[in-house]
Amino acid sequence: MSITFEHATQQIIKAGNRLDALHLAPATSGNYSVRLDDKAMAITVSGAHKGMLEPAQIMKATLDGTPLEDKKPSDETLLHAGIYKIIPESGAILHSHSVAGTVLTRLMVGEEFLVLKDYEMLKAYPGVNTHSKTIRLPIFENSQDMTELQERVARVLENAPQLHAYLIRGHGLYGWGKDMREAERVIEATEFMLQCELQMKQIRSTAV
Repeated sequence: MSITFEHATQQIIKAGNRLDALHLAPATSGNYSVRLDDKAMAITVSGAHKGMLEPAQIMKATLDGTPLEDKKPSDETLLHAGIYKIIPESGAILHSHSVAGTVLTRLMVGEEFLVLKDYEMLKAYPGVNTHSKTIRLPIFENSQDMTELQERVARVLENAPQLHAYLIRGHGLYGWGKDMREAERVIEATEFMLQCELQMKQIRSTAV
């Protein structure tokens, strides 16, 4: 299944507008992509504000992250390439930045997973049909070396292909789905649960 670059561009722009309105794309943070076919993706260029995206700020790259245009793709293009390679059914990837995700992962020093359970919102994840499901979201230490970071991510995802999201400590959330609509649902649901987890930590700390 393939999608035209023009259609992918419009999907990415709409996603940027929506995530910006939800306060999940401050400044020029985040990066979004759509798989075009089995060889290429459409991805945001580096340094673009996601709430004010223009078509010229979306570019083509191969699925291994090599630019196909004379533009600079997101610095984290390799992370998108890794997800598309390891999870071939993925069709769109979103990277959000929220206060909840940033603060929560910084509070969880040394912890490698965030456990989400007993949330009705878990049913937003593909294949989950009950709140009693337990999801362990990986938390990766941040790095400016994308090759090294992607190698760490790959080792985890290759053993957990059912995952649809992961966190980078003090940085943000990656979420994906078979298409943009599913990816947006994963991001919005996960960010909601991150906010819940942060508030519960705050309540517990003040109750002691």
